[in-house]
Parts: sequence; C-alpha cells; structure tokens
Amino acid sequence: MKYCDFNGCSCKISKGRYCPEHAASKKQRKKKDIYHHENKPFYRTGAWKEVADFVYQRENGCCQRCGKFVFGRQAHRHHVVPIRKNPLLKLEPNNIRLLCPKCHTIEENDSEDKKVFANYFK
Repeated sequence: MKYCDFNGCSCKISKGRYCPEHAASKKQRKKKDIYHHENKPFYRTGAWKEVADFVYQRENGCCQRCGKFVFGRQAHRHHVVPIRKNPLLKLEPNNIRLLCPKCHTIEENDSEDKKVFANYFK
C-alpha cells in the first residue's frame, strides 16, 4: 500500500499513482492541456518544421519570456497571432516566439483584454 501522489491526499492505494477521485481529475485536466489539436496535421509539415528550426536558431534556444535555455520537446513555438485568427501568418517567423512550457502556458492563458491593456501603457 502507498499514498496517492496527489498533493495533500492521504488516501492509501494498492496500485497506480492516484486514488479513484484524483485519477478522474487528472484525466480531465490532460484533455484541457492539449494545444489546438485541430492544427496537428499542420505541425507535421516540412514547411512548419523549417520555420520552427529557423525560430529556434534565431532565438539561440532561449525562452523569449524568461530567458531559460530550452531544448527538444521543451522548446515550444508560440504564434503571437493565433492561426485561427489569421491563418496567413502561420508560417511567418515574426509571428512566432520560442517559449519554455511554463511561459507558453502563461501566454496561451493570457486574455486578449490583458494584452491590449498592457500594450496601451508601453
């Protein structure tokens, strides 16, 4: 027997990592974390891979928000103007930033109102 891996949970379990209550919440959370799955085929094209490599080289492998060095799957390319808003910019290198996973999540969850407000005072 061991304890559930969920932070602060005191339930004992015989197999797996989480008790039934937290296992269900983990599955729900994973589905929400997927970035724009409707664009998945695009991210497999040679044109995207070429632009993604160019952006990585341009930024010297460093996150443009926190400055942390990122490599491999940790190196996320973020579209400043989302593909769903302007598909013509999806391969534009000036519309793509290199971010670490943590900063990418923050950028994705920032609302447009916050961005407009912040840019107004620059």
